[in-house]
Amino acid sequence: MTWNNILADSITSAQEVTERFPLVCASSIDGAAKQFPMRINPYYWGLIKDIGDPLWLQAVPSAQELDDKVCVADPLGEEDLSPAPNLVRKYPDRALFLVNNQCAMYCRFCTRKRKVGMARMHVSDATIKAGLEYIRQTREIREVLVSGGDPLLLSDERLEWIISSLRDIPSVEVIRIGTRVPCVLPMRITKKLTAMLKRYHPLYINTHFNHPREITPESSAACTRLADSGIPLGCQTVLLRGVNDHPETMRNLMLGLLKIRVKPYYLFQGDMTRGTNHFRTKIDTGLMIMKSLIGHVSGMAIPIYAVDAPGGGGKIPLLPDYIISRGEQLVFENYCGTVCSYLDRQ
Repeated sequence: MTWNNILADSITSAQEVTERFPLVCASSIDGAAKQFPMRINPYYWGLIKDIGDPLWLQAVPSAQELDDKVCVADPLGEEDLSPAPNLVRKYPDRALFLVNNQCAMYCRFCTRKRKVGMARMHVSDATIKAGLEYIRQTREIREVLVSGGDPLLLSDERLEWIISSLRDIPSVEVIRIGTRVPCVLPMRITKKLTAMLKRYHPLYINTHFNHPREITPESSAACTRLADSGIPLGCQTVLLRGVNDHPETMRNLMLGLLKIRVKPYYLFQGDMTRGTNHFRTKIDTGLMIMKSLIGHVSGMAIPIYAVDAPGGGGKIPLLPDYIISRGEQLVFENYCGTVCSYLDRQ
């Protein structure tokens, strides 16, 4: 069965959920799905073990999405930072280019929950050409992140048109693709796709795993195929209450990613996106998890913990505090809690 056929068989209604889990409340699923689209492809659906497990929480709509009085629709201010259709410019030398409004699964914590999978996120040849022209005219942009929705749900031909057009712009040095496909629909990573992508180096992929159970033989094979094509892989994990907000879970995830040649890149504090407040943790939870990682696992397995500042302020790295005092001697604790010092003068 091809990846397109698998995607076409996706679960999109509460009735399909209750056929397998009759105890679940269908009305709560339907209510949330009417406002925020639902799609769970059969591959990811097969990984869910029970109601409320970490994968269920990421995939199945919940009434809690409609009871969010804290968060806002566009927490990162993307609509105000858009000089061209579906293009976001938050930093001087980088641009976020949204080229698709569809995903292989609509994650319940999505930052673009307000429009992904909906008609209000309109992507067409015209919007893509307008974005390409803006990038071509703005020579300060040296790096472009191609995202969406998920760009890897486009056909190989359409994706190559976009990537080759970017590569033809002399000022664009680096192309990145943001995709959750290797995790949620790994059979999309075909030999034909990777053969095409490897023609456009330097090209990077940031993918997105949130729980160790998402690292399967299929997702491992997909990442291996990409890595064997010379594409460096990074992971942008989101800290989610009930999913991965425990040190052992996060440790297993980060170490598991290294085994499949994916470098933990970011651990994001949950964005304040309307419909996701029930997923958010306190920042102290993230700092505690980072302290459980630093020094206890390889530095290769340690992501940057960051909050994406509301309103488009950019990513702010957050670190546990190890410093006890500063002066001529910097006095600090190491990862074991042992007090150490460093002569901080020349």
